[in-house]
Amino acid sequence: MGTRIPSAKVPSRLIRNRASLTHKARYALAHPGRVPAHLRRAARDAWLRAKYRDDHIAYYRAVMASDTARSPEAAVGGRASYERWLAVGRMQFDYLAGHGLRPQDRMLEIGCGNLRAGRLFIGHLEPGHYHGIDISPHILLEAQRTVVRHGLQHKLPHLALVEDLTFDFLPEGHFTVVHAHSVFSHSPLDVIDQCLENVARILAPGGFFDFTFDRTEGREHDVLREDFYYRTETLTDLAASHGLTARFMEDWERLPHGQSKIRVTLPAPDRAAPERSPA
Repeated sequence: MGTRIPSAKVPSRLIRNRASLTHKARYALAHPGRVPAHLRRAARDAWLRAKYRDDHIAYYRAVMASDTARSPEAAVGGRASYERWLAVGRMQFDYLAGHGLRPQDRMLEIGCGNLRAGRLFIGHLEPGHYHGIDISPHILLEAQRTVVRHGLQHKLPHLALVEDLTFDFLPEGHFTVVHAHSVFSHSPLDVIDQCLENVARILAPGGFFDFTFDRTEGREHDVLREDFYYRTETLTDLAASHGLTARFMEDWERLPHGQSKIRVTLPAPDRAAPERSPA
């Protein structure tokens, strides 16, 4: 079962239902200047949902194409400054480097985007050890430009376009580290289930998979089928159903990012997986 925070200590933001009409009305009254942009986004998303009725990944690929056309940085992190884009990438890298990422690791980054953190992972890892995948061809073109801009060609990073999260083109038991930042926060439960099932196949015994998610301690909900809010135990139980051991990363909560993090591991056969020391 996932780590639970006692009700008395749960911040109000973790109980709030952002899909409710009450919340939307209060938000609109508090931030009237943001209403036109929200209405434009809602209209766009409604049209795209109608176009891609039963395929969430195709729907979100179209969302990413629209967002990337306006701003590659905004598409992977909201309308923040370039300095904020750099800072969030550094935060992801520093956390993973301090929690076991080694240069010899073979890393898969799901939803690599335009390499906000990936550029740092590539620089840290041995040549050829970084694999980044994304559902958006537009954002992967930006990722290639990031490789060039930061002079990382000699590190031989692999960047691949995918249409789902089956990872069927990747070898079994190959990756010692898998990472997904702000992917499950945009994914319905069936997509997360598919991802966890197939991470269990490609993850090396003793390896780990870190992912962030938007946490709620109230009712699970979504906003415009773009932003999904889950209870911790929903995701840890889902991981357990695929033979993965899940741990809520409490120290990540203290960083300025707004999401929560879970680490799942694939136990080594016939023995407990050794605990990695910080790099």
